[in-house]
Amino acid sequence: MASVDRSGEGESGSEPSRYKVPAGSLKARLAQDMRAALKGGEKVRLSTLRLLSAAVTNTEVELGHPVTDEEFVGVASREVKRRREAIEAYTAAGRPDRAAIEREEQGVLETYLPPGLSEHEVDQLIEEAVAATGAGPAEIGKVMSFVMARAKGRVDGKKVQERVRARLGG
Repeated sequence: MASVDRSGEGESGSEPSRYKVPAGSLKARLAQDMRAALKGGEKVRLSTLRLLSAAVTNTEVELGHPVTDEEFVGVASREVKRRREAIEAYTAAGRPDRAAIEREEQGVLETYLPPGLSEHEVDQLIEEAVAATGAGPAEIGKVMSFVMARAKGRVDGKKVQERVRARLGG
């Protein structure tokens, strides 16, 4: 009796996600990094990556499809923003120990973000936005939406808002 090769079957059952992970995607890199952190005994890194993985999975459930790399970056950006806010809160509350942990988590998450824009590049985007929208001092929102749409997670919105206010004189 001839044996049947079933080596290609059942592979999708070992996937940690509801969806097949494309090789070379940020999600595949996340899975590799989680395995490496687990093997290396890096507790903070592993817990941070697990939280990111959960956030990505929740986003996939909300969207009803696997996240693209762009959507993955959006999830990672939100997580970095949460860490920034937590750092500020812990620092204000006199908890430098917790702020240090949040900084470490933020560093782990930032490895999944594209490189940030320089101040010069942000200023160029602001000038381009002001020229395109014809915005005046009361129209900070128009400029902000223009800049943030083009920056796509590569710059902190708070810093952009400060620069836009300074530029528009508002």
